[in-house]
Amino acid sequence: MRDDTEDPNYLMANERMNLMNMAKLSIKGLIESALNLGRTLDSDYAPLQQFFVVMEHCLKHGLKAKKTFLGQNKSFWGPLELVEKLVPEAAEITASVKDLPGLKTPVGRGRAWLRLALMQKKLSEYMKALINKKELLSEFYEPNALMMEEEGAIIAGLLVGLNVIDANFCMKGEDLDSQVGVIDFSMYLKDGNSSKGSEGDGQITAILDQKNYVEELNRHLNATVNNLQAKVDALEKSNTKLTEELAVANNRIITLQEEMERVKEESSYLLESNRKGPKQDRTSEGQALSEARKHLKEETQLRLDVEKELEIQISMRQEMELAMKMLEKDVCEKQDALVSLRQQLDDLRALKHELAFKLQSSDLGAKQKSELNSRLEEKTNQMAATIKQLEQSEKDLVKQAKTLNSAANKLIPKHH
Repeated sequence: MRDDTEDPNYLMANERMNLMNMAKLSIKGLIESALNLGRTLDSDYAPLQQFFVVMEHCLKHGLKAKKTFLGQNKSFWGPLELVEKLVPEAAEITASVKDLPGLKTPVGRGRAWLRLALMQKKLSEYMKALINKKELLSEFYEPNALMMEEEGAIIAGLLVGLNVIDANFCMKGEDLDSQVGVIDFSMYLKDGNSSKGSEGDGQITAILDQKNYVEELNRHLNATVNNLQAKVDALEKSNTKLTEELAVANNRIITLQEEMERVKEESSYLLESNRKGPKQDRTSEGQALSEARKHLKEETQLRLDVEKELEIQISMRQEMELAMKMLEKDVCEKQDALVSLRQQLDDLRALKHELAFKLQSSDLGAKQKSELNSRLEEKTNQMAATIKQLEQSEKDLVKQAKTLNSAANKLIPKHH
């Protein structure tokens, strides 16, 4: 049993099932609440915000990592750009997304694309067209990703129901780049007190599935922290190498300056000798002067090359400082996600006590109630332990980021 749960294929299948269940809950809740509301939805409507967060998690599942200067990067904007090649009508929203001035990251452009597609009431059509082209998606997704399996087609079919919803978004003033996409499970877990004991089994099953997804989300966060740790280590090595190269460049410049002074002195001496010496010696001295000038020209060119190399090293230093800022921002986002997960854990515990009370009044046998309560409590304790470990990993990462920042500030010595 333990070996099966550690199998990557089993874990990916479990993640796909949990994401599909969350998508079903989100789409159903959005349609029901929108019809009850009876008006056009905007970006501040909470169920709509949660729907986009769930869709973002579905599109990110199983994405292949692309290597960049800052490490590995995963973005679902690449697959969404393919839609305009499959459905010509999508070219309009793709162009609109690229023209939005406030979007600076692929994640922000992907979020804007989803909102415009929903406004167009074409989101289901676009997703179906994309999922039917597995040969194109294989460039971006792993073979067992949600978009490559049956669950993706099911979610695309569920999206048809959203065509009854009218939505209007103003994205010019909205910061889509830096939003933290965390699913608020409390919107789907809290039921009215009037629910009957006969519905208890279905509720508990749904809660356990959702708790499993929370645990998997924590596992992904832990993997992200490990990636950040690897980035910090790589930056430290790069800093050490850059410091050594700068020291060598400085020594080279000093040596060249000394040689230039020596060549100038030799040139001055030769000029004086030409003025004072006999005429018959001027030809040989003129040749020596020409050679000295040629040597001086070569040394000057060498110095220019070294200065150019130094400028490149300084530019690399600036790029690493930018990488540090982005790394710190990433750490802050993970901390915000941890706070949200802890809040959801508290909601799960409260719901567990509520369900325990409902189970006592239901027709279930004493043995079944005790077994269900034990399972729920064990899952809750496991999730609490996972969050504590993730929080400790975040603290260690922040420490190392501060150390790296301090080292980067001392990286380049004075050049003037």
